[in-house]
Amino acid sequence: MRLLHGGSALQPINPDNYQQQLNEKLDQLKAEFSGLPIPEIDIHTSEPLHFRMRAEFRIWHEDGRAHYAMNKPGEKRPYIIKDFPIGSELINQLMPKLLEAINASETISRRLFSAEFLTTLSGEALITLIYHKPLGQEWEQAARTLQQQLDAPIIGRSRKQKVVLDKDFVIEQLQIAGKNYHYQQVETGFTQPNARVNQKMLSWAVEHSTQCQGDLLELYCGNGNFTCALAQNFDRVLATEISKISVRSAEYNFAANSIDNITVVRMSSEEFTEALNGVRPFRRLKDIDLKSYNFSTIFVDPPRAGLDDATVELVKRFDNILYISCNTETLKNNLEGICETHTIEHFAIFDQFPYTHHLESGVLLKKKP
Repeated sequence: MRLLHGGSALQPINPDNYQQQLNEKLDQLKAEFSGLPIPEIDIHTSEPLHFRMRAEFRIWHEDGRAHYAMNKPGEKRPYIIKDFPIGSELINQLMPKLLEAINASETISRRLFSAEFLTTLSGEALITLIYHKPLGQEWEQAARTLQQQLDAPIIGRSRKQKVVLDKDFVIEQLQIAGKNYHYQQVETGFTQPNARVNQKMLSWAVEHSTQCQGDLLELYCGNGNFTCALAQNFDRVLATEISKISVRSAEYNFAANSIDNITVVRMSSEEFTEALNGVRPFRRLKDIDLKSYNFSTIFVDPPRAGLDDATVELVKRFDNILYISCNTETLKNNLEGICETHTIEHFAIFDQFPYTHHLESGVLLKKKP
């Protein structure tokens, strides 16, 4: 039996039981959605091991040595982590090398609180070291040596301080519906943790939007993860995102993939709903003529809280709704309202987080005649 980090908890895993745990989650979902007219569910599995592309560990100092560690809720003493089988192969290659270097250098190890890894299918890695001390020239010199040893960029963080030695992002490459896409993933920005399942989600979204045509409105676009892939199926795309970091990455990714039919605006979904309803004007939309768009489809990938009531009413205006959800409970609540005007054409699950109770879902809805 091995342990994995699920949120803030340590959970046992056994790769031999992967299919069983997925079946249990699927049965629970079917029971949860029994009151809704959902079609046959498309099931997209994960690799049972080495599926997680990012990870963060506490650094626990004991008996003169540093260790990787994780905490269980309510327990002060952490668990020492010897290996991390759900982490990408690159994370597992870097972990012992980094720990050896930490224990070999007082400058690197002193007041080191945690270590974070961000890796890609394309073979890139980024390591962030977080401290309870200011980072000076001595640390930077030692960190540059460490960066050369690991052949991976290092970032140092402490309170109100960020030291970037080389760069603070990686470039991921994903195969989506037969095409190769490049994505900048910034250290503090949100990225899908399971890259291979992410490829499956993107391919599913592209496949089921090929007949939608017209223009696309996307809320919560993040770094353009879905936007880049979906743009090929629409005349124009208008995307919204509230995070400055994500907006910058999205614009970088549109350019990197030579996509020129997307406009992204930094707004929340609530603000955009107000703008579309004419409640009040927004300076951020002064150069965008909303009335010129022929929106046929809306794509939403909201946080765990799901869609607020005003946004539910907004999406019900569209002929086609593509909804990616990371929370089955809020998805069900939203669908109960949306199904007043729309029918569920396709329903898929994506096992983004094996060995946990979480399931990612994809739903395509079409307006009733």
